[in-house]
Amino acid sequence: MNIPILDLKRQYNMLKKELEPAVADCMASGVYVMGENVAEFEKEAAAYIGVKNAVATGSGTDALVISLRACGVKEGDEVITTPFTFFATAEAIAAVGAVPVFADILEDSLDIDPEKLEAKITPKTKAVLPVHIFGYPADMDAVNAVAKAHGLYVIEDACQAMGSGYKGRKSGALSDMGCFSFFPTKNLSCFGDGGLITTDNDDFAVICRAMRAHAGGKNGAEAYALMGGKKDDSIKEVDSGALYNPYKYYNYFIAYNSRLDALQAVILRIKLKYLDGFNAKRAANAAFFNSRLDRNKFKLPVPSGDVTPCWHQYVIRTERKEDFIAYLSQKGVGTAAYYPVPMHLQKAFMGLGYKKGDMPIAEKACSQTVALPVFPELTEEELHYIADTVNKF
Repeated sequence: MNIPILDLKRQYNMLKKELEPAVADCMASGVYVMGENVAEFEKEAAAYIGVKNAVATGSGTDALVISLRACGVKEGDEVITTPFTFFATAEAIAAVGAVPVFADILEDSLDIDPEKLEAKITPKTKAVLPVHIFGYPADMDAVNAVAKAHGLYVIEDACQAMGSGYKGRKSGALSDMGCFSFFPTKNLSCFGDGGLITTDNDDFAVICRAMRAHAGGKNGAEAYALMGGKKDDSIKEVDSGALYNPYKYYNYFIAYNSRLDALQAVILRIKLKYLDGFNAKRAANAAFFNSRLDRNKFKLPVPSGDVTPCWHQYVIRTERKEDFIAYLSQKGVGTAAYYPVPMHLQKAFMGLGYKKGDMPIAEKACSQTVALPVFPELTEEELHYIADTVNKF
């Protein structure tokens, strides 16, 4: 048997009868960037997550960068985050000129340890960027409490966590801002890159909308005023689907080109309707593994009662990581090695002065964590084969 870590074709074949006509209609419409489908997706995503505003972007990385800038993070500021994450988290901090400061993680959830945050705060700290790693929400009450005590912004990196929850609320609605990715491997995915920013702060939403489109036009003018510039009432609103907007040539500060394609929005609108069902199947697959895998051989993920993971990845731990991956490959079971190198030891951040041993729990996790297939289209036969094969290691 050959079981990949993820099979994107299965979901496509399941939804193709709905996806293909909708994509064709979008192509025939002549509206390919932003427009009505993007606006409607933003409304639907905001309602799903439970926030006032959702701002679609070109990628999850762009969502992080734009959110940091919207919060006023600038060159020389410090942002505290986790060393156990995908590179984009720390990269976004560096991209706005700020300094990523790493705090070690919790042994069980692999999320940032709120008790480690306090010691990392300095007069230069501007924000905290927790990551809901593998779709398992961080302890946001504790993170928010530390941040509030020191007047810091909190931005959730929820790029792996669409549909996950914490104490009855959705990830992305738990702090000042939330950021999502719709890369093809994500639980809610498009056919390329895409991202989303969520916030209940109307001013942040205006700034983010300006940031994603060259800070031009009405959003640019309003954002400029919110950021301390002189208000300009001469700029008018233009239909977002219009091919020609004369006001977009009035630009108010240096920003980005990070607009979501209409084709991706069409795909995301369809898939959003099925997200809870897909996540429920992932949860059922994870529960099956938790009941079948040998706890004497492996450390398994055990969610607390406060969180509802979306199971972006099902990650187990073994002290024989490389041998285990090689064994499963030989047996036809796909894996992913999250993460081989923690952020504080990446060559890109050598200048920050971290060394091996500074983040012992994250470093141990990197040496032990292996993701197994958990995608919702797995068959019963495949689930049993994976469990039996893992237990025979």
